[in-house]
Amino acid sequence: MTRPTARTGGSSSLPAYLTSAVLARTADEGARVALVMLASQRADSPALGGGLVAALMIPHVAAAPVAGVLADSVRQRRLFHAGAVALYGAALVALALLVGVSDDVVVLALAVTAGCVAPLLTGGLTSLLGELLSKERLTRAFSADAVSYNLAGICGPAVAAALGTTMSAAVALALLGAGAVTGGLLLFSLPLRPRAEEQALSRRLGPADLVRGAAELTRNPPLRSVTWGSSVGQMGVGALPVASVLLAAEYNASWVAGGLMTAFAAGALVGSLSYAWRPVGRRRPERVVVLGLLTTGIPLSLVPWTGQPVPTAGLFAVAGFCTGPLFSALLASRERYAPSAVRTQIFTLGAGLKSTFAAVGAGVAGALGGLGAAPLMLEAAACQVVAAALALTLLTGRHAERTESEADAAEEAPRCSPSAPGTPDEGTP
Repeated sequence: MTRPTARTGGSSSLPAYLTSAVLARTADEGARVALVMLASQRADSPALGGGLVAALMIPHVAAAPVAGVLADSVRQRRLFHAGAVALYGAALVALALLVGVSDDVVVLALAVTAGCVAPLLTGGLTSLLGELLSKERLTRAFSADAVSYNLAGICGPAVAAALGTTMSAAVALALLGAGAVTGGLLLFSLPLRPRAEEQALSRRLGPADLVRGAAELTRNPPLRSVTWGSSVGQMGVGALPVASVLLAAEYNASWVAGGLMTAFAAGALVGSLSYAWRPVGRRRPERVVVLGLLTTGIPLSLVPWTGQPVPTAGLFAVAGFCTGPLFSALLASRERYAPSAVRTQIFTLGAGLKSTFAAVGAGVAGALGGLGAAPLMLEAAACQVVAAALALTLLTGRHAERTESEADAAEEAPRCSPSAPGTPDEGTP
């Protein structure tokens, strides 16, 4: 059962949070492009670039449980989250200086270090919204947060490529890192209350703490529904870049390779904004996730029959539009149903699982690329339908009804402070 938590911030907290999130996530997305360019420009080693990206990305998943446990246990949360984001940015700046200059082992270790705190830039940051805003503002706040992911996905690679081409990849990576450091400093302005002593890191953490969040994702019906359903759906989304390249060859139009994914990202951005303007399903966001998965599959399934690049781009945009409300509702579901003691674990694990399934989807699509674009598009669409069916199946049962009722009761209960009596607000000078 979710426990009531105090909403410590107000409307002034959201702009600072969103600015920090956009800066941090843009750096995370752009670094993957900048590192490959930098390794090629300075070390003439695409293999090193690939290794650096892998070193940065693998800990997104592997370190997610530990990062979530620490975030759920540490007393001074503002210092912890701000320091993590700033550390990530500083690591990127250091990589901009050291790649091609220092030993490969040193820069790879530095990339792994950055990757270990990366889960706190995605799910870790999102988990803070429930502490900062009133429940009436959360649905729109999660939609705005989804927009920050969309903007980062569009702007990060574009900024890295533009600066890396016109100036140098080192400059691009350093500026992205500086942006993340700035985002970390902005987090110090957020009014997050310290945890009570008995909830903080002063208590001994054991192996059981690392699996509490994972256990919740298997026994909590709404959480397991949206987590595993959206993860399976991401397998299909992961296949789309590969299918886009094949479609570009079939249409004999080079712009299609990147243009289709840009259309998908732009559609997702518009979908998130529209959901922020008029959200639905506030009390049952998990149902919006199921519907979003199903509707995403419909336009993707029509792509093999278009035969033209422009209608195909339109279908990609429509599919992306459907993922906007889906992602916003996914974030809202995690906040609504995650117990407060493991909330950040739920967010970091969920983000890690989505990245993992997307990578698997890309790998499978690459292996099946010889079949052509049409089978891959049908596979991507089928993943959404299967994901919707899985999410609906995992959502049913008496336990699901009980969990929803408990969430309703917790939402209607008076908010109580998680801080120790007499403990000052971290946001208070």
